[in-house]
Amino acid sequence: MLLPLLRRGTGVLALAAAFFACETEPTTLSAPDPIDPTMPPGASVQPVAFAHDNNPVYPSDFPDPFVLVADSAYYAFSTNSSSAVHVPVLRSIDLSTWESLGDALPELPQWAVAGRRLTWAPAVLKMEGRYVLLYTTRDVVSGLQCIGRAESPTPAGPFVDNSSAPFICQTTRGGSIDASFVSDSSGVFVLWKNDGNCCAKTVTIWSQRLTQDGRTLLGGPAALLHRDRSWEGPLVEAPTMWEEKGRWHLLYSANMWNTDRYATGYATCDSPTGPCRKVGVGPVMVSDTEMSGPGGAEVFTDLAGQRWVAYHGWTATQVGYGSGGARSFRLDRVTLSSAALE
Repeated sequence: MLLPLLRRGTGVLALAAAFFACETEPTTLSAPDPIDPTMPPGASVQPVAFAHDNNPVYPSDFPDPFVLVADSAYYAFSTNSSSAVHVPVLRSIDLSTWESLGDALPELPQWAVAGRRLTWAPAVLKMEGRYVLLYTTRDVVSGLQCIGRAESPTPAGPFVDNSSAPFICQTTRGGSIDASFVSDSSGVFVLWKNDGNCCAKTVTIWSQRLTQDGRTLLGGPAALLHRDRSWEGPLVEAPTMWEEKGRWHLLYSANMWNTDRYATGYATCDSPTGPCRKVGVGPVMVSDTEMSGPGGAEVFTDLAGQRWVAYHGWTATQVGYGSGGARSFRLDRVTLSSAALE
């Protein structure tokens, strides 16, 4: 059972073209850290702290939020929560008040299963004067969840995907979902998770370099993390990475999204392609008395230079859609402790 967050009343969350199956061997993962079964999550100094007093910033269902900073404003994209849109998009000028702009991806490509359900985990980046959207939906040919790629001249869309096949789809590994962008001085990389928990396959978080226009993957994928902690349950997913104080930092979600066991873990990495090492023995953000199942995190930097994480969480008393719950949109400021730099 996950421990509740140690403090929340003050706002502190201190614990608390197309690529298919890999043709070459992926980068080898380093050996997992030993687990001390006697040490509960949160027993040691937490490497990351999260703080905000005004959550949720958007109380309606808005899962897996991604925040893009563009045109002196903030654009938030999410997994669709109804049949009305494929990729919901909001706009704000202050990170507090958000207005709906409708559907960022009005039409799915020809390779996708028709309909307006299960379009997941969008991520957007400006590349060579255009905005590139990565998103997850179901592929007609394989029947698996795969990552698509669309473009727009404006940050809110409409984005268009004219491709004939998914951009990333590891068909021999169960499919590919939860794309995220990360950049360093050499260029842009995409992170994602192979959807192995769909079909009893190993679940891993991956990274691969993109061309400067974001239209092609370069080289082969590097394996960053896999499931090797008891609190993670059957999966790890939803990676997001940033560089700070000379080190790369990775947040990821684990366990089942529709339970209070869903939580957010943390690792440090030598580069956007690893190697990465999980820090501590438990998650850094977990359920508390106000919010349950925090996950789907994406880190961004606001116009003033402050680091934030966008994520979703259920109201603690309404976990799951069957209970009338909603995965509301939340924002926390992110601070690293000395433990993250050791």
